[in-house]
Amino acid sequence: MRHLVPTLLAAAAIAASPSASAREKLAPEDQLAKLLDGRVAGAPQDCISLLSARSSQIIDKTAIVYKSGNTYWVNRPRGGAESLDDNDILVTKTTGSQLCSIDTVQLHDRTSHFYSGFVSLGEFVPYRRPKAE
Repeated sequence: MRHLVPTLLAAAAIAASPSASAREKLAPEDQLAKLLDGRVAGAPQDCISLLSARSSQIIDKTAIVYKSGNTYWVNRPRGGAESLDDNDILVTKTTGSQLCSIDTVQLHDRTSHFYSGFVSLGEFVPYRRPKAE
């Protein structure tokens, strides 16, 4: 039993201390800057093709980033950005194959699937890596 107490104390100390591999969550603007590091902004566009958008990422209360090949399309919503939560699922309803700045996107909680808000999209700004010379 005497050997068990130091082992339990050591285990408790390790469990109580923050893990070295645990990541600190960055502020939303810092998270977006890190994602776009090394990329250059292009001219804003009103629409992007949904067919080429392979994935999306929500930056809390800030933006939605759609990934299309080597291009990241950043959309800072005109309305509802405060509802953006990286734990939500984006539900996009559109009649065509494009997502445009006049569209809205519903947000649903990832766990409960309940409606949690919506955003009114803004312009899409492309970010690409500069061409090597």
